[in-house]
Amino acid sequence: MKRLANLAAARHQQWHVVDARGQHVGRLAARIAPVLVGKHKPIWEPHRHEHGDFVVVVNAAEVHFTGRKWDQKIYYRHTGYPGGLKMRTAREVHRRKPGEVLRKAISGMLPKNKLRETFLNRLKIYPAEDHPHEAQLASQRAAYSPLDDMPPPFTWY
Repeated sequence: MKRLANLAAARHQQWHVVDARGQHVGRLAARIAPVLVGKHKPIWEPHRHEHGDFVVVVNAAEVHFTGRKWDQKIYYRHTGYPGGLKMRTAREVHRRKPGEVLRKAISGMLPKNKLRETFLNRLKIYPAEDHPHEAQLASQRAAYSPLDDMPPPFTWY
């Protein structure tokens, strides 16, 4: 009976809140991507999409890159027309839409198949502290979160 109770608890989708203030983009994305997929649960299967949890990222406007990536990292997109290659630096992308740099980093760490969009729908990114998901967070009981033991932000300077 105890095993069945543990499996039922593992199937339940939890909500995790992550404060991105002062965190590095790649390190934060590497911690969030497995939680979206559900790899931290004992019942994880690679072809199932319903095992992942929801992740709410607050203060996404205050993430950092190491080195000079703000000016050297370039994001490409194509309009579909000849000569339609568009390029933007990480600083421009972050200035236009805070949190998009983090979303692109997490998206690059997810499986490249039809489930990627499902996993990204569970990711909620907000540039400031406030978010509209207090009801979901209040309704769940206190449980272990794999994002609880995240190390404090490391500074190179």
